[in-house]
Amino acid sequence: MEQYKQEFIDFMVESDVLKFGDFTLKSGRKSPFFMNAGAYVTGTQLARLGEYYAKAIHETYGDDFDVLFGPAYKGIPISVVTAVAYAKLYGKEVRYCSDRKEEKDHGADKGGFLGSKLKDGDRVVMIEDVTTSGKSMEETVPKVRGAADVTIVGLMVSLNRMEVGLGGKVSALEEIKERYGFPTSAIVSMADVVEHLYNKECEGKVVIDDALKAAIDKYYTEYGVKNA
Repeated sequence: MEQYKQEFIDFMVESDVLKFGDFTLKSGRKSPFFMNAGAYVTGTQLARLGEYYAKAIHETYGDDFDVLFGPAYKGIPISVVTAVAYAKLYGKEVRYCSDRKEEKDHGADKGGFLGSKLKDGDRVVMIEDVTTSGKSMEETVPKVRGAADVTIVGLMVSLNRMEVGLGGKVSALEEIKERYGFPTSAIVSMADVVEHLYNKECEGKVVIDDALKAAIDKYYTEYGVKNA
């Protein structure tokens, strides 16, 4: 596993973004882990987050794209900080764009989008925190494709939960790929997280001990993608 991915896992735990315990998800599933990207709140955290996304996008999709699109609401700050990081790390100017939950009907920037307007020929990287069900893509992909004649290069999320999506057969990321026809990727997967944290110390304590590892294994027996 690349060094920046290991650092990103530690960063998620240190930022209290990735938590372990007993959580009930929106889907109703009871999970031994939970991720909340809304816990990145400080300038330093956001700057680092943008750099991890920029590195993963650069490594996965290369530099041939024009726009980072972050669905409202959590995708908005992620797309902004990643655009900043891309300019800093790779000297490439990319624009950011996000959708509005409500159309703005006045002013120079009225309409359904924030940031840059999408133009014919734009190559777009979609960017999001985590995809459990793929619902946000259901709302935003038609908006993006309807705004201009664009090519969606791919989607980057921070964590692949590696569990079956709404269809009950493949992961949410794989469902999005199959449904919309563009690649999907994550900075790290839960397999990476377990490999990196199991019986190892982070901030002076073991995060994933034998009991938690057993709970995670049990969860994936029930909800995991069988061919992952």
